[in-house]
Amino acid sequence: MGRDTASSRGAGRGCDNGRPVDPARKRKIRLVVALGAAVLLAVALVYTSFSASTEAKAPSQLLNAAPGSSYDLTGRVVKGSVRRGGGEMSFRVADRDDPSESIPVTYSGSVPDPFRGGREIILTGTVESGVFVGEPDTLVTKCPSKFSSSDDH
Repeated sequence: MGRDTASSRGAGRGCDNGRPVDPARKRKIRLVVALGAAVLLAVALVYTSFSASTEAKAPSQLLNAAPGSSYDLTGRVVKGSVRRGGGEMSFRVADRDDPSESIPVTYSGSVPDPFRGGREIILTGTVESGVFVGEPDTLVTKCPSKFSSSDDH
């Protein structure tokens, strides 16, 4: 009964080999654990940011799009196509590279000041019966580049 067993010697003390841990080594271990956690968080952030992003689609890519899915539309507003009435606006958006390909758009929400025919836009919405229906307050107008031709301004 008076035997000293391994379970009675180290009860409640964990792994104890009789030597104290060097404070410099303890700091290095903490640093490695903290840097490992930071790297894991950074990888998780990068992964979620890339997996959540969607590529903007040109009008020609949305002409036969599945109804009900959400898309980001990008292209140029066709000059002379903007019609406003009753809190809703309708216009056509054409491909940047091929203006002959365009899709009709309806939108209600705030309209940026630089919005007009000929400007590039990005708009989030869905395709319903061949018409792109923009979500309210998602219209973004791209400002023209100072290096673009004068007919874009």
